[in-house]
Amino acid sequence: MAGAFSWCYCASRFESGEENCGNHRLLLNDGSMKHESVLIQVEERRPMRSIQSLLVLLISLLGAAQSFAESPRWSEQAANTWYQKQPWLVGSNFIPANAINELEMWQADTFDPNEIDKELGWAEGVGMKTMRVFLHDLLWQQDSSGFTHRIDQFLTIASRHRIRPVFVLFDSCWDPNPKLGPQRPPIPGIHNSGWVQSPGRAVLTDPAQYPRLKAYVQGVVGAFAKDERILAWDVWNEPNNMNGDPYRKMEPKNKVDLIVALLPQVFAWARSTNPSQPLTSGVWEGDYSADEKLNPMQRVQLEQSDVISFHSYEWPEQFEKHVVWLERYHRPIICTEFMARPVGSTFDAILPIAKKHHVAAINWGLVAGRTQTNFPWESWRHPYIDEPPPVWFHEVFYPDGKPYREREASILRELTSAP
Repeated sequence: MAGAFSWCYCASRFESGEENCGNHRLLLNDGSMKHESVLIQVEERRPMRSIQSLLVLLISLLGAAQSFAESPRWSEQAANTWYQKQPWLVGSNFIPANAINELEMWQADTFDPNEIDKELGWAEGVGMKTMRVFLHDLLWQQDSSGFTHRIDQFLTIASRHRIRPVFVLFDSCWDPNPKLGPQRPPIPGIHNSGWVQSPGRAVLTDPAQYPRLKAYVQGVVGAFAKDERILAWDVWNEPNNMNGDPYRKMEPKNKVDLIVALLPQVFAWARSTNPSQPLTSGVWEGDYSADEKLNPMQRVQLEQSDVISFHSYEWPEQFEKHVVWLERYHRPIICTEFMARPVGSTFDAILPIAKKHHVAAINWGLVAGRTQTNFPWESWRHPYIDEPPPVWFHEVFYPDGKPYREREASILRELTSAP
């Protein structure tokens, strides 16, 4: 190794008392910001290029720390006051059946308000009050004004159905090489064969492009920062997901380190617009039962989120265990992904537990379509080409609006209508 550089970012906790990270001190109205420095080693293989990249990143990190001081994380009281005003929130991760991924959903040539209206009507009919909807940084780069207009159209449609979405800004899952324009068709018999990450590999590994990501976050969140039609912002989905084959070999080896450094900036960029909606990023793997067991990514997610969120595709006993782990934060809890029937995560098993603990519950998938997420994860090894799986993995409705299981639709209506 020719050499190495180190720097710190501030993964902040808001507590009483004053702390100094050694570089700067930030004082909030209700107390000081406590700093925890995380060191990241970057190998210097090309001195000038490495120095330039590090300078860009360092400037962004210092800007993130400044933004933290201007727009602090919500207090526990503020988060719980917000949550008390909400109904019990149940919904789905949403993409229309005629879109294979978030780019096909939102690009002007394939954006389909009529399909969205029809499908959200089915969701309203079973008592759903929210949808979790993925955005993409390339859509802002392609046509920021058009993208903003289409988001507004979506919100108008959702509002007619009394649905308030959670918008996802970034996502580390599936294909790391997103491209604008026409999207490839689904691979027959395979789960989520066309989903793409945001940002893609090329952007994530190039700090010179981070200002563009900042413009996207501040542009989108800023445009709708006071919009009551939006429930919340999920700033990064499964940020440390390295994915399975065939995508794992395409991932940068330092992907997790890059995002551990970038995620606090994304929170800061969003907070700099002073949104009236809470921010979150959901923990999804590993042991987060105690603070000393948290990995660096989990620590950033849990210490920066206004409301706590998590994923659980497990048996109901595991779901409840994760809820109990997270209740120590004394903040609202949203399960932003659940429901995989063959592995024990079902509506009838999970929703009563979620309601007992006053946890919002958002399952993966509303209508079976081009994402093919009614096929299981293992379809990547064994595609379901000749016949469908014996039990759907995700999704609630057939493409014609018929529920996959009438009993599930009844459970949704019963539990969401009861006090």
